[in-house]
Amino acid sequence: MTKTVGIFLYADFQLLDATGPITAFEIAGRIRPESYRLAILSIPGGPVRSSSGVSINSIAVADATSIDTLLVSGGNGSRDAMQCPRSIAYLQACASETRRLCSVCSGAFILAAAGLLDGKRVTTHWRRAEQLQQIFPALRVEADRIHIRDGNVWTSAGISAGIDLALALIADDLGEKVARQVAREMVVYYRRPGGQSQFSALADLGGDATVFSPLFEWMRANLSERMTIEQLAERMAMSPRNFSRAFQRVVGISPAKAVERLRLEAARERVESSREPIEQIAMVTGFRDPERMRRAFLRNYGQPPQALRRALA
Repeated sequence: MTKTVGIFLYADFQLLDATGPITAFEIAGRIRPESYRLAILSIPGGPVRSSSGVSINSIAVADATSIDTLLVSGGNGSRDAMQCPRSIAYLQACASETRRLCSVCSGAFILAAAGLLDGKRVTTHWRRAEQLQQIFPALRVEADRIHIRDGNVWTSAGISAGIDLALALIADDLGEKVARQVAREMVVYYRRPGGQSQFSALADLGGDATVFSPLFEWMRANLSERMTIEQLAERMAMSPRNFSRAFQRVVGISPAKAVERLRLEAARERVESSREPIEQIAMVTGFRDPERMRRAFLRNYGQPPQALRRALA
C-alpha cells in the first residue's frame, strides 16, 4: 500500500531539510515501486520560498488527504511558523490523523509550540538544543542525538540529519535492506557513527576570539604533549585554580574535556583518512595508550576507531 509522506513547508524553510528526505523517499520508491507518494504542503499552497531564495511548489494543507507521515522542515522561518495560528492548528489536527509525526532541525520548535512534544524525548540542531529545552521545559531534549523516536514522534538534528531520519523511517516501513540501498544510492552513511557532539564541539572551541584563542592554537599544534592543568595555567600566566574557573566560564567545558575533544578531532581525522596504525595515532594525538583512545571514541562516537575505519572501507 502506498504511503503518503507530507513535507510541511513555510516561508524561509531550510532547503536541504526538505530536499534531503524528499530524495531519500524518491529513491526508496524506485527501489520498491509504489511505496511512497510525496505531498509538499504549506498553509496557503503555491510556491514556498526557502531561506536560500529557491522556491518549491506546494499544495494547500486544506487540499491534502490521507497523510501517513508528516515531516516538518526546519529553517530560519521556524520562529514565525511556531507563532502562526493556522500552522499550529493544522499540526494539532494532524497529530490524531497521521501515523507518524516528524521534524527536521528547528522544525521541532514548531511541533513543540503545538504542544505535540510534551513529555517526549526529542532532539534538534545542537546550536538550538538548549534554547528548545528552556522554552519548552516539558520536553526531554537530548542534544547529542542524530535522530530520536519516541512513540509515533520522530525528531532529528540539523539539516543533513533529515536524510538520516528519512532512512530510519524507510527502514521502519520497508526494512533495513531497502534503507541500505537508498543510503548507497545517496552516498551517505546508513547509520551515521556518533552523535552531534562530533560536529558541534570543535566548531565552538576557541572559535570566537577570546583570551584563550592563542592557547587553543598551541594545544592543536602540540597534542602529543602532556597537557596538565598546571602546564596550561602556566602558559596563560594564571594560577591553576583561576585558570580552571575562567576556562570553564568562557569555553563552557573543563580544560581536561577540551584537551580530550581536540585529541579526538585529530585522531578521528587520521583514523578515517589514513592507514596509520591505531597505536601510532594514539601516540601522536596525545592519547598515548590505544585503549585509552578506544574508550574515548566509544564515549563520544559510540564506536571504536577500528569500526569507524571499517565503515569507510
